[in-house]
Amino acid sequence: MAMSERQGSYLDEARIYVKGGDGGNGALSFRREKYVPFGGPDGGDGGRGGSVFLRVSHNENTLLQFTHKRHFKAERGGNGAGRKKHGRKGQDVIVDVPPGTVVRTEEGLLADLVYPGEMLLVARGGRGGLGNVHFATPTNRAPRVAQKGEPGEEHWLDLELKTIADVGLVGLPNAGKSSLLAAISAAHPKIASYPFTTLSPNLGVTEVGDVAIVVADIPGLIEGAHRGVGLGYQFLRHVERARLLVHVVDASAADPVADYRVVRDEMTEYDPALAERPSLIALNKMDLPEAEARRAELIAAFGGRDVYPVSAVSGAGVAALLTAIAGALAELPAPEAPPDAGLRVYRLAPAEEAWSVERFGNGFRVRGKPVERLMAMTDLNQEDAAAELQRRLARMGVLQALERAGVGSGDTVVIGDAELEWT
Repeated sequence: MAMSERQGSYLDEARIYVKGGDGGNGALSFRREKYVPFGGPDGGDGGRGGSVFLRVSHNENTLLQFTHKRHFKAERGGNGAGRKKHGRKGQDVIVDVPPGTVVRTEEGLLADLVYPGEMLLVARGGRGGLGNVHFATPTNRAPRVAQKGEPGEEHWLDLELKTIADVGLVGLPNAGKSSLLAAISAAHPKIASYPFTTLSPNLGVTEVGDVAIVVADIPGLIEGAHRGVGLGYQFLRHVERARLLVHVVDASAADPVADYRVVRDEMTEYDPALAERPSLIALNKMDLPEAEARRAELIAAFGGRDVYPVSAVSGAGVAALLTAIAGALAELPAPEAPPDAGLRVYRLAPAEEAWSVERFGNGFRVRGKPVERLMAMTDLNQEDAAAELQRRLARMGVLQALERAGVGSGDTVVIGDAELEWT
């Protein structure tokens, strides 16, 4: 059973690491041409790093691919060069995910990707560093400083798949859901007579008249599923998006009504709204003599209305069930995809540009995206880099804030990964 639980989790849950490419370094270069012995700076800028996108693809239906590859890194931007040549942009990475993928970070929900073609920017590439041509001033016409590229964004993402279908077939294991899906659609799910044959939802498409209907075979539920017993959580999440539920009940079972109530109660405990979801009942396995003998009794026990005796094996009653499904869906509001669904691109909100100074131990730490970015893009091995860094920190007000906090000569100041000594 432990192996089945792991496989189910791999199919509809995944954790991946994404990193945008670092920006290319700016160039430190001076004109060196014949008859121009003292040419000015001409270092070009580095190129922006590539970004990582998630893209909804109808060719994907599980998250199984992420068991083998979890890390996705975009290409670094090219370095700048002399003669003001800019580095090229790094290549983006596009990761395909199935429709219905929910994306979360440690901070919470990021996006719910539903429509094929939608894209989500999950890791921006870093900006290219400026070449030394940008640092020339009237008092320093030959600046020996150029920026390093900005590091690309990086995140761990939690992905969760919630199947998208018009109709969800629900029931206990071995109720015959997979057989019924095969009978009403072009799907060919794995079918066998033992529990948990279906470890992830199977999707099928059927047509009633000129209307195409997507049907999902939701893996079998057991008592306690809402508490995570068996594969409960992995299975129940796929019920949430279905517009119509079809309860598939084994009419040959000892107590079909009790079986139906177990499944209904588990869904209600998981999400009370599911109790209000429109539903039909399919009394399956009517080809068996013991089931056929109880036909009238079972229809009456279920209230008679919206109850359809069927045999997934012989096909008896399937056409009537499909007609009922199409009629029920026609009365429900249809989900509408935005007209530009294939062109929509979601982007992470820009990081907050605030910064702060705090004391720790015998030193001070400056936190904040703009200051840490400036530090990461400064190459302190360059001759004029330290002076340029101080000028920029002064313009931002960081040096003044450190003085107000009580920084003194010899104190350590930490910015990002760098440790500086205050003089």
